[in-house]
Amino acid sequence: MSEIPAKATESEDPSDRARAEAAGYIDVPAEDSLSVGDAMWQSSPPGSIYDYIKVASFSIGPDGLVDQWSLRAEQLFGISTERAVGMDPIEAFVDPELHEHGQRKMAEILDGREWTGVVPFRAPDSAEGEPGKEGLAEVYVMPTRTEEGERAAVCIVVDVRILRRIETDLAASQSIFGQSPFGFLLIDPDLRVRRANQQIANTFGGTPDDHRGRGVHDYLQSPEAERITATLRRVLETGNSITDMQVTGLVPGSDERRHWSINLYRVHSGSGRPIGIAWLGTDVTERRAAAREAASARRNLALLNEAGARIGNSLDLETTARELLDVVVPGFCDLATVDLYQGLLAGDETPPGRADGSAELRRVAFASAVSDAPFVGGGAPVSVGAVHHYPFNSPCADALRTARPQYVPAEEGGLVQSTLAVPMVAHDTVVGLAQFARTKGSEPFGDRDRDLAVELAARAAVCIDNARLYRREHERALILQRSLLPPGDPEASGLDIACRYLPGNAATEVGGDWFDVIELPGHRTALVVGDVMGRGLRAAVAMGELRTAVRTLALLDLEPAEVLSALDEIARGLGTPGGVQQATRAARRPREADLSEVYLATCIYAVYDSVTRRCTFANAGHLPPVLVEPGEAALMLDVPPGMPLGVGGEPFEEVEVELPEGALLALYTDGLVESRDHPLDEGLQAFVGALTDPATRNPAADDQPHAKTALNADTHRDLEDVCDHVLSTLDTHHGEDDIALLMARVQGLPEDSVGDWTLPREPRSVGRAREYARARLQSWDLGPLVDTAELLVSELVTNALRYGEGEIRLRLLLDRTLVCEVWDAGLVQPRRRRARDTDEGGRGLQLVGLLSAAWGSRRTPRGKTVWFELPLPDGENGMVDPAEALLSLF
Repeated sequence: MSEIPAKATESEDPSDRARAEAAGYIDVPAEDSLSVGDAMWQSSPPGSIYDYIKVASFSIGPDGLVDQWSLRAEQLFGISTERAVGMDPIEAFVDPELHEHGQRKMAEILDGREWTGVVPFRAPDSAEGEPGKEGLAEVYVMPTRTEEGERAAVCIVVDVRILRRIETDLAASQSIFGQSPFGFLLIDPDLRVRRANQQIANTFGGTPDDHRGRGVHDYLQSPEAERITATLRRVLETGNSITDMQVTGLVPGSDERRHWSINLYRVHSGSGRPIGIAWLGTDVTERRAAAREAASARRNLALLNEAGARIGNSLDLETTARELLDVVVPGFCDLATVDLYQGLLAGDETPPGRADGSAELRRVAFASAVSDAPFVGGGAPVSVGAVHHYPFNSPCADALRTARPQYVPAEEGGLVQSTLAVPMVAHDTVVGLAQFARTKGSEPFGDRDRDLAVELAARAAVCIDNARLYRREHERALILQRSLLPPGDPEASGLDIACRYLPGNAATEVGGDWFDVIELPGHRTALVVGDVMGRGLRAAVAMGELRTAVRTLALLDLEPAEVLSALDEIARGLGTPGGVQQATRAARRPREADLSEVYLATCIYAVYDSVTRRCTFANAGHLPPVLVEPGEAALMLDVPPGMPLGVGGEPFEEVEVELPEGALLALYTDGLVESRDHPLDEGLQAFVGALTDPATRNPAADDQPHAKTALNADTHRDLEDVCDHVLSTLDTHHGEDDIALLMARVQGLPEDSVGDWTLPREPRSVGRAREYARARLQSWDLGPLVDTAELLVSELVTNALRYGEGEIRLRLLLDRTLVCEVWDAGLVQPRRRRARDTDEGGRGLQLVGLLSAAWGSRRTPRGKTVWFELPLPDGENGMVDPAEALLSLF
């Protein structure tokens, strides 16, 4: 045991400046002075134990009192040198209960014996009354001698708490490093592995010691290794930690790429000097795979939601196919096409396609996210709109045949690497084929992608099938509606007629608008315009029933108000299984749950007499007619609107208006003047303004107000131009409702085309009637009709004398046909019957029916009128030979 001088200087302290300079660890000029803290805690050589523990020293003199006190002792015990020197260490620091034992040990030490032990201590209270420090110290006491040869001692004191903390930290470090489920590397400043735990060895093979000295390139391939190396250098230089850095690489014995999440942070020594980098990593391959699966599921769900929102917004087949491609490109694939069966597009009733999948298809849509990309599918490219078919053995034909998706092999050297052919199935019927393709560089289709493609194609197929069914119903309703409208250009006596019917667009169902022009006896004409409320086939059928009823009632020659009253009853019976009577009984019962349909319609009915140019109107909730007199502005006629048909309970009023020669009368439906963007009032004003425009006037009528223009083709062309002008001026392309427009220009019968005589009730009137008829027909150059007309006039006047009342009136009217009317005040209508062979009479009306083109009777305000009609000699209908007609009676 070496002896230490009793009077050791301050430089002899193990941690003082002189020792550090002598060891060569620091280079400080001699003249430099250090502060107390610097002199006490100057760093030891790298890796020294003194970087981590606190060591202090003091010496005890021969008298057992402290005679030297180091600076580290001041910090350890909290007592200054001035106070400590001269104190009894046993009395000052040891518990009073241990004083006796301590004095014995001190005596032994002063006798020259060493001693080592752990001693609890408590420093004396400070002068200010603060309690002294308490602790546990490991003391190493070494005997020494003074210069005078007296026995003394040097004490080395270590703070046991620091040792215990270091011991705990080492145990914790060993536990974390050795037992951690994460891969742990300690990398030195040269970026070499200094230490690896067992998890790293399990992943990359070998034992933990085998990994000492390895570099990043021993674990990862380029360029991933270069990226990690640069990151390690940055962490070492800056001290900034890296968390959750994603690293991809391979492990020995496997070709599967693994993914790790690593955390990097710089490691320091006890003195704060960087000594390396800690690498803490965990394998996140499965977590990344699960995240990809979850992201794929979310993406697919979002794609399905988008498909539900965007596909099927229109009822057009081609538009629906394009909507499908707008959804899938580029979110699901890079290229896509849709082919639909040609028979489906043509509206065939039979299920589309053939069993072998080789039926004709039409390509209706194509989309590409790649510039100048070719059309997908083998063989020659197919352009949009082209009709084609797939070979029997092709995957596309197999998909159509089996209704199952098929993978289409990629062409060598082509742009496409993966293609799915997915049949479009709706209600167990294949309606077409969708192809989805991904180009090279994209991920090939998997099973999940195939299922998603089937779902997307099925949704689009249902929408396409719905559009097909709607189009079929729409076309049927439109055909039915058009079949119920007047064919071609209607003709009427004393009127030039022009009409327009515009159905709603394909997105709206067909409506119940209709118009009709009905020829009545006496060169009169019924003009009808109506609108059944509602849309679709139901409205079209109701319109057909009402139109048929109007024609039937018109032929009965009822007054306009009576026609509408009868129509109202018919409309009320349309929605009731029992008809009109059942509907009337139901109206009288208390209102309960009524399952019958309600049919409502508006209608305006007008009867025009070409002889008097007077027109009688009756209105059932319809828009008012518009009249344009020559040289005047258009105006809406004041016709009482009445209640719509089907409401019941209210009578209809009639209004009679005399129409000037050349005047223009317009009847229409609300689709012409009303839409979402244009209120009814604005539409009516615009319609009246369009008719007031000078372009709608009749130049011939302005120049010659009383000229006959019924047969003038130029006048009819002018009226057609008026219709076109009105439709082009108004906003008729909104497609929200059907549009019906009926326009008539008044061209009454000239006075020289009418013969009117009053006959007294006497037998001689029969002869006078024949004379009047012969003379007038000869003046009209109708000689071939004289004998037939003379015979029939004689029959009708004779019946009026025998069965009628009051004076007799005979009227002849010449227009497109010759009409003869016999008026009397009797209310009894003539009835045709078949005479027996033995009867002398009763064959007059049979003769009238045989020789005339048409005949009949109607009620008048003062009696009745019996009439017959003969075709003109140059007409299309041939004349009946009177002799053959008479012989056919017997």
